[in-house]
Amino acid sequence: MKLFSALYDKVLSWSEHPRAKTILALLSFSESVVFPIPPDVMLAPMAMTQPNKAWRLALLTTVSSAAGGVLGYFLGFWAFETVVLPAVETMGYESKLDTVKSWFATWGFWIVFIAGFSPIPYKLFTVTAGVMQIAFFPFLLASVISRGLRFYLVAWLLKTGGPKMAVKLREYVDRIGWSLVILLIVAYIVVQLV
Repeated sequence: MKLFSALYDKVLSWSEHPRAKTILALLSFSESVVFPIPPDVMLAPMAMTQPNKAWRLALLTTVSSAAGGVLGYFLGFWAFETVVLPAVETMGYESKLDTVKSWFATWGFWIVFIAGFSPIPYKLFTVTAGVMQIAFFPFLLASVISRGLRFYLVAWLLKTGGPKMAVKLREYVDRIGWSLVILLIVAYIVVQLV
């Protein structure tokens, strides 16, 4: 089934849109607060097809993501009872919120750093940092450094491969996509059993 190659072609077309940078900035910002799609899906093809702009794109993604993280932080800080808690209850994420709170109690600053670099949904940590009233400047520093490391790494990898990599990736994207789906299912089952 060629589901991922069709999505790949669509994402590549978005990366060539005249407003692609604006879309990248908005995606990066909103992903740190509510949106479920990571900005890597725009940054990667843009860095790959426009390698001469890769560093500027990584900077735009980092700044936008950190700004979204600040909004998430203040939502958690000031609007937990009125905005965040009803949304968490509606989505049935109470136990996930409790887990993230316990991670903050244990690791503080470092959990923001790890979440910012990893594929874990960053929005859970930006809002929870505000809820837990983690010191703002260490939170911001962890966000900028970890998000920057992640996005500059993505930009570097795809800048290095360039347009030739785009062609090669297109060839294997369905295998990679289905492998990731299987890994996510296995990870979900393992987390549910633990």
